[in-house]
Amino acid sequence: MLPTELLINRQNGEEIIPKRLPINDKMCAIASELIASFQAAVGSTQGELDRKKKELEGDSPDYRLKRGLAHILESSFCTFEIVSPLEPKELRQRVFTLSAKSLPCRAATEATLESLSTTLTQELNQEVLPSQIRAGLYADLQENRILTQFDDPAPEALLHRYNLSQVQGIFYKASQMILNAHRNVPGEYKLLFRYLKLFGLMTYVEGDADHGFTITIDGPVSLFKPSTRYGLAIAKLIPALLHVTKWSLNATLQMRDPYTGTWKSGRFSLKDDCGLVTHYPPGKPYDSMLEASFADRWDSLKTEWVLEREVNLIPIPGSVMIPDFRLVHPDGRDYLLEIVGYWRPEYLQKKFSQVRRSECDNLILAISERLNLEKAGVKVENVPAKVVWFKDKLSPKAVLEVLEGG
Repeated sequence: MLPTELLINRQNGEEIIPKRLPINDKMCAIASELIASFQAAVGSTQGELDRKKKELEGDSPDYRLKRGLAHILESSFCTFEIVSPLEPKELRQRVFTLSAKSLPCRAATEATLESLSTTLTQELNQEVLPSQIRAGLYADLQENRILTQFDDPAPEALLHRYNLSQVQGIFYKASQMILNAHRNVPGEYKLLFRYLKLFGLMTYVEGDADHGFTITIDGPVSLFKPSTRYGLAIAKLIPALLHVTKWSLNATLQMRDPYTGTWKSGRFSLKDDCGLVTHYPPGKPYDSMLEASFADRWDSLKTEWVLEREVNLIPIPGSVMIPDFRLVHPDGRDYLLEIVGYWRPEYLQKKFSQVRRSECDNLILAISERLNLEKAGVKVENVPAKVVWFKDKLSPKAVLEVLEGG
């Protein structure tokens, strides 16, 4: 996504209109030039790349456009690494300790590097040149990191990513967003709610899968203290929303006037025919390594119980609960499994409140022993579900014992 200073939009009354680039030959030529400069910079330092970007910007009036495209390339398609024979901090300590034994002069410096080069070659069992030591001394500074990999996108893909980022930036200043997910196939609803859950957004949900859902989402400027992180979380939802077939969105914005410093209201609307292109994969990534690890280890069990990923929507007043897994037996028995490993008191209170209101009689709760439920005001005995406790990893065998005992 783009930082605030690279967002470009205009205001028509209260309506905010973000900058969108046409996908034409002129824009593709600009994108291609930037992509080529990044390809040529592989193996160079980040500082050298920054100087090249400034040359490409020149004194043209569209420098913010080029800077925005370059930011997307650098943040999403580049891999920078610290290249040094040792961790730079340790390397500096070794060099400075050696150099303290001689008078400061050019000859002594070269002798110090030669001496350490010989020592490190023996220790690491590979050749370490004095030039590598010199380059590695401050390799941990951002401008000295090396561009080791660049996954070059197509010019059109970069322009689509830029247009999406400009729209995402609108939501940094949202006070509220109302999303209407019209009648869609159930899988699209589940993917949407999974992303709402993944990004930790505060929502109020009305409706059902047969008629559609109205989802009210609090924006970052509606909080007691505006949160940049929460604004980014809302912005991250937009690419996920593009996987849904039928939807419409209306956002209320609060923005500070750059000239007067006063706050003013704005609004922004978006629909499923917006023409934006998502870069999110259509699959369903796991919420955590804990879930992914459990699913991987379940496959190694010899059991007739089949593990399915987030297939149930359980409507409850003001929300929707999506258990992490469903476990199905060939004889028709099925259980829902929800893993509770997140520690924030607000999350725990909400989660256990959902469980109580869901009134599910086939729910299993896997709860981390590291959670301070007492501090969160949660009492497990008041929850209508079977409970499995775990420490670091959830054992599939422990869940299987509950299934076979139930």
